[in-house]
Formats: sequence, structure tokens, C-alpha cells
Amino acid sequence: MKGQDLYRRAKELIPGGTQLLSKRPEMFLPERWPAYYSSSRGCRVVDLDGNEYLDFSIMGVGSCILGYADPEVTDAVVGAIQSGNMSTLNAPEEVELAELLVELHPWAEMVRYARSGGEAMAIAVRLARAASGKDVVLFSGYHGWSDWYLSANIADDAALDGHLLSGLEPAGVPRSLKDTAVPFRFNDTAGLRELVDRYGDRIGAIVLEPIRNDRPEATFLAAIHDVRDRLRIPLVADEITAGFRLNVGGAHLEVGWKPDMAVFAKGMSNGHPMAAIIGSRAVMEAAQRSFVSSTYWTDRSGPVAALATIRKMKAIDAPRELDRVGATVQAGWQTIIDDLAIPAHVGGIRPLSHLDFAVDPLEWKTVFIQEMLKRGFLATGAVYASVAHTEELVKQYLAACRSVLTIMSAEFKKSGSVSSLLKGPVAHSGFQRLN
Repeated sequence: MKGQDLYRRAKELIPGGTQLLSKRPEMFLPERWPAYYSSSRGCRVVDLDGNEYLDFSIMGVGSCILGYADPEVTDAVVGAIQSGNMSTLNAPEEVELAELLVELHPWAEMVRYARSGGEAMAIAVRLARAASGKDVVLFSGYHGWSDWYLSANIADDAALDGHLLSGLEPAGVPRSLKDTAVPFRFNDTAGLRELVDRYGDRIGAIVLEPIRNDRPEATFLAAIHDVRDRLRIPLVADEITAGFRLNVGGAHLEVGWKPDMAVFAKGMSNGHPMAAIIGSRAVMEAAQRSFVSSTYWTDRSGPVAALATIRKMKAIDAPRELDRVGATVQAGWQTIIDDLAIPAHVGGIRPLSHLDFAVDPLEWKTVFIQEMLKRGFLATGAVYASVAHTEELVKQYLAACRSVLTIMSAEFKKSGSVSSLLKGPVAHSGFQRLN
């Protein structure tokens, strides 16, 4: 396989082999995952050997809600590049996009930009701390690679580093940042209140995803807002994953969050680098007192891609389409595992559906990926829905799922394991999330 050959070379030149943990071939099918693509369009991906696959996995790690290489977004970006992607002057689309984001979120008044989710979250936390004048950040969920976040894994005993967010090592993060970022679990109201009692007036911000797998409970929602109001600190909504999937805008609008800041990336620009931090004037003006600046945050193609993407999502009601795909996939999975008596659980919001195996999950996941790949699908235990997942393609996907899971179920009932079906090493596990 040309992809695996290239990946072996990559690991000699690039630490870890890839730029993103979630794209490492070992996370899917070690030694057999295609690894690289030559072209992608809709939900079809062609690898370096010319094999075409239907992508029913993570769709560019959730970045392509409209599908790969959407023609309208591509045309807009090509136009921006042809007219000059960079200049000493500023791109007027920055203002146009800010107006659109504020229109979609009437509570927000100001906007700043970045080009990736991790750096946008770093900006948001910097501004939140600047606005509150305090250091401790209480957070739930995954928020990127930055020092502020990974500092949660710094323990008194270095041998215990990494025990809170399993799989995310804090090597290189200054140990002086210990206890400046403190995690709590989603919907754990008692745990949140315990941290508030412990850290009190040191708390400068609360950061969390409005929704991931579960919706926020009313008591948890009320507690979050109560803490924010009582301590007079910013509440930051990380919309990088959920944003633009439940509605055209932030998921917090759907579930009742009332944040002071919200952070967007991934799906807002359909595969082109772009991120935005929106917020109240009082919080966002803190950017004037803290140096936050970068050359490539001013490129033209990012805002242009976001404008084209958001306008198309509004025009075609993309969230409705994502809900349709997710509902069909989840119902199909549930029927299959019920029919075959497979120990598994179907979960997640519909646009971000998950099939979790309950026994030897990594073995089951690896065999599932292996057998789906044979049938022409990039598939994992997750389906990130896109507009490109048509009704007919979803039917083909579910038929392949039934075929694969029937084989796996038969082997499990015979031997109590699916390990005999493995053709190579088991997939690596990812990091532990807090929601």
C-alpha cells in the first residue's frame, strides 16, 4: 500500500507521523489503513493506490458538514486566492463575517479570529482571564493542546502526570501551572460545586462544550449560570465540535446556554482553516489589554470560506439534513445490534453518532474497521454526518454494517471473542474525554 509506505517514511520525518492525533493510522487500522488521500469530494475519498471509499467515519474530523470540496465554497475560496489571499491591508470579509456571526448570536457584540480550534480556545481563555483578572479555569470536555488545558494533568508526583485526562501527557508544560486548570465532569453538579467551594475567588472562567454526547441537565445548567453570575466571571462555550450541527450557529442556542464567549472552528468553513471567538463587548475588549495577534489570522480565504459555508448551510437547512442522516444511522445500528444480540451501545447527538462496543471494545472496533474497509467504507465507531451522506449511501452503509456485524456476532457467539478475525494489530485507544 502506497499510503502505508509513505506513512513509514513520515514517521522518520514527522514526530508522531501526522499533525493530528485523530488522524494517525494506528487509531484506525494499524499497518493497513490507507493513511493518505489523493482526492476527496462529497463523502468519497480516493487513496494513493486509486481505491475509492465512502467516508462514513469522522469526515475530516468533523470539518466538512457540506461534504468534501463543496463546489460553492471552493469557488469562493478560489476567487479569494485569485484576487490575492494576503495584503498589507485587511480583508473586508473580516467585517462581513463578524456581522453575520453577531446576527446569528444576538447576545454577542464583538468577534476575533484565528485559524484553528486549539489556538482559538487559547485566545478565549487568555481573554477570559484578562477580563476576570483571575487565573483558575474550571472546565469540562476536550479543548485542545495548549498549556492552559494540559496543565490539568500536572500532579504533585510527576509519576502521576496524565491521570486526569488519560492519554494527554503534559510534558513541556511548566509545572508552575499546576492547579490553574481544573476539570469537572459534564452534568456533575455536585462536583462543580465542590470545586467552587475549594477554589472560590481564584476562579477566573468556566469553559465547557454546551453538548457532546449528552444534553445538559436543568440543574447542571442552572448551577453553571449561578456560578458565573455569583463570581462574575466569563462562561466560555467551546462550539468547535458541536457548532453548526444542531442549528446554523452555536449549539448553546439549542440547549439553553447563556455564555459570555463562544468559540467556533471545524465546520464553520467546511475544510478551510478558520476559527472565531465571539463574545460580549465587556469580555472581548480585554483583547486590547492583552497581546493577541498573528499574521495568518488575517488571510482572506478563511473568512471567505466561512461566509460561503454558513450561507449555504442556512440556504439548505444543513442541520436538518445532519439530523436526518444521524437518525437513520442510529436507528439502523440499533436494529442490527438488537437483531444480532451484540453487546453495544448507540449514543451521541444525531449529527455525531457513536456505536460503542461493550466487550473488548478495541478488538471489536478494529475488526469492524478492517471489514468495512474491505467493503469500500472508511468507517469507525462514529459517523460524523454530512450533507453528502445521501439516503441511498446511508442504506449502502447500513447494509455493509449488517454484513460485517453478522460475521463478528457469529464468531463471538462461537468463541467468546472476535480476535480470530483480526488480520493485524489492534487499534490504539484515544484519550479519555470528560463528557
